[in-house]
Amino acid sequence: MPNAAETHLAANPFADEFETRFYPERAAGGFSHTDGTIAFYARVNVLLRPEMTVLDYGAGPGRSIAQDGIAWRRALRTLKGKCARVVGVDIDPAVRDNPYLDAAETIAPGGVLPLDDASVDLVVADCVFEHVADPQATAHELDRVLKPGGWICARTPNRWGYIGLATNLVPNRLHVAVLRRVQPDRPAAGVYPTCYRLNTRAALRRAFPPARYLHAVHTMNNEPAYFGRSALAWHLMRLAFRLTPQALGATFYAYLQKRG
Repeated sequence: MPNAAETHLAANPFADEFETRFYPERAAGGFSHTDGTIAFYARVNVLLRPEMTVLDYGAGPGRSIAQDGIAWRRALRTLKGKCARVVGVDIDPAVRDNPYLDAAETIAPGGVLPLDDASVDLVVADCVFEHVADPQATAHELDRVLKPGGWICARTPNRWGYIGLATNLVPNRLHVAVLRRVQPDRPAAGVYPTCYRLNTRAALRRAFPPARYLHAVHTMNNEPAYFGRSALAWHLMRLAFRLTPQALGATFYAYLQKRG
């Protein structure tokens, strides 16, 4: 006969038994206090205003938003309708199928953005900077289209965090195979070569000089999702997170404001 806790878990759609063992708060809404998507998009939404034009840099087809099982998190990630216009660009033509954009364009890697000078109020680059091969060219284009006072909001793995270090040990040609083992639900079509040339504080300062940009940057260790459902691995990684200096946090959250 199930006990009271088991009955509660069965009745609660958010209470995954494995994950709530490590993050009990997930039972109340389905997300942990270290949820990086919520942390990132909550701040993006604070910066967003109704009259803004937003550039979603590396927007993709929008599948990850559509498949997000947490309605509140999905709403945070949806910027269309909260501002004047959301323009998405990506190297993948599938961006044209993204329903969360008002307009979509394909570009060549590191190519010229199909936007006028000083035409964008806010840039969102979610898990994109790790794929940038030419940081200076990318920064030049983002700077060109961004208005003075505008923001670049980027979430990207830290080159010196455990994700960045592990990724750089694996050749790009093997990324799909490795990710298939650690994240079996992730589609191979969403895996792109990584460069990690815009994934340190120093690299961000070189690309977006502090004399020209205010830097509000921090790191965060999120749930150890790359370790499947191994209880031992999750315990060890949570211990490692507590002992890791902030400079080695797994993910960068960079908010860069162009000075007027």
